[in-house]
Amino acid sequence: MAERFEHHARLMTVLTLVSRVTGLVRDAALARVFGVGPLMDAFNLAFLVPNLFRRLFGEGAISAAFVPRYAELERDDPAQARRYSGLLLALLAALLWGIVIIGEAILLTKWMSSDPIAFTRTPPMVFAGIPTASISVSYVRLGYELTALMLPYMPLVCLTAVAGSALQVHGRFGPTAASPIILNLALIAATLGVLPLAHSGAVTPEWHLRIVAGSVLVAGFLQLWWTYAALRSVKPIFAPRDPAAWASVRATLVQTLPMMLGLGVLQINTAVDGLIASWPTVVGPTILGIEYPLASGAMSAMANAQRLYEFPLGVFGISIATAIFPLLSRQNNDPVAFAGTVRRALRLTVFVGLPASAGLMVLASDAAGAFFRGGAFDAEDVRRVAFVVIGFAPAIWSYQMNHVFTRAFYARKEPMVPVKVSVAMVALNLALNLTLIFTPLREAGLAWSTAICSMLQVAILGRLLARRVPGIIDREVLLSWRSTAIAAAVMTVAVLASERMLPDVDRWSIYTLRLGVGVVVGMAVFFGVAAILGMPEVRETLRRRGAGGTTPKAG
Repeated sequence: MAERFEHHARLMTVLTLVSRVTGLVRDAALARVFGVGPLMDAFNLAFLVPNLFRRLFGEGAISAAFVPRYAELERDDPAQARRYSGLLLALLAALLWGIVIIGEAILLTKWMSSDPIAFTRTPPMVFAGIPTASISVSYVRLGYELTALMLPYMPLVCLTAVAGSALQVHGRFGPTAASPIILNLALIAATLGVLPLAHSGAVTPEWHLRIVAGSVLVAGFLQLWWTYAALRSVKPIFAPRDPAAWASVRATLVQTLPMMLGLGVLQINTAVDGLIASWPTVVGPTILGIEYPLASGAMSAMANAQRLYEFPLGVFGISIATAIFPLLSRQNNDPVAFAGTVRRALRLTVFVGLPASAGLMVLASDAAGAFFRGGAFDAEDVRRVAFVVIGFAPAIWSYQMNHVFTRAFYARKEPMVPVKVSVAMVALNLALNLTLIFTPLREAGLAWSTAICSMLQVAILGRLLARRVPGIIDREVLLSWRSTAIAAAVMTVAVLASERMLPDVDRWSIYTLRLGVGVVVGMAVFFGVAAILGMPEVRETLRRRGAGGTTPKAG
């Protein structure tokens, strides 16, 4: 079983790597075309809405409540599992589309009551590297329009995620991990494909952004079709007259709210950060008559910084937590096996997450410059985004570990434990946000607040889980963490030394060179030191298949 878990984690890692790379290309295209400013603030705030639902419902609460019950039914009564999954998916579709209808009505009302000329785009903005004409534009109204365009993406992506969770229980991790690639390619095509019309003046920046938002909806339909095509092999059955299926669905929905809070604390904190960061664009430069401490573009800087720290988080940490969840759900009545799986996940999480934290802090400016510099994204934007990245980066390992601990509690059917911790962290995050933005950190204070809350949360959850499952943090885990810290420290010194030997010039080619050299040096030194220290995580991370392991279907 350990080998199967590692295989699933590696499969998720490879596919998520492709997804994250295309995601970086997507954000690089958006940054170069639209820059860091009110246009992208409006787009990122609008895109935050369906993404929050996706992370809380699709990939979070519903899936977290669904997987343990579905795994148990699949083990004990496969026919009942198909009826349960079919009924849940049908009811979820009806619920989410109902939310969309209500949401669209609210957005229409807000749009009609908003000031049509709230801001004037003067002097001309730079769009795709070319100055545009001065016009009057309401970024508040534009935000409502973009949200209305992308809100229907919410049920599509949530249903895709839940259907993908069913596939994962059957050992098919490929379709779910690959579906975000469809979204990234659609956004890239819409961003770059319209550029000739934008350069000719036939399309304004605002209309270009509306086209980009429309591509999100197209991608949602394609993602759902892709996943359900794979789900046909599982054969879910819509059985509205089956009392047992209704009982399972009711139990799942009852668990959804506490799981939403427990699993979604990072997403809730990110959403709060986004609302605070977007204030100067969607509301104005003051709050309660006081000058607001954040300038226009804060939301865009936060979004770009999040993409950079989420790259290692999504590729490695969440892949480990996703792969571990079905296994823990099956082992919830076997304390020894359960503790062994958690220990393995904790060792691998820190082994990957700690050097990622250290490396991204050192290479923050080079990463921001390599991925975003060019077109409308200038040297000041690089500095601004890098400053925020440094706030997020120290806690990459803890973002990863929180997913492991939270899923462990859910597999034990104790969802209220992480819920109570999460509620406290959301309150603390809000208090820190409203404090740190008034310091010289500005929008970077939002990142530091998220990092501080994440590290505190992982310490509390780890202690609580250790009380319930003795031995999850044993001598082997502590020695592994110590060795990882040593290897990461040596790596950091080596990367800093390599940086000093390279030119420091504001050019995309130089940023890319410095980032490439830093990554190669960092990985070589880290894995070299880890090998010298005899860490088994080197072999567990790099090997393709454990001895005697079986390979589940991937597609």
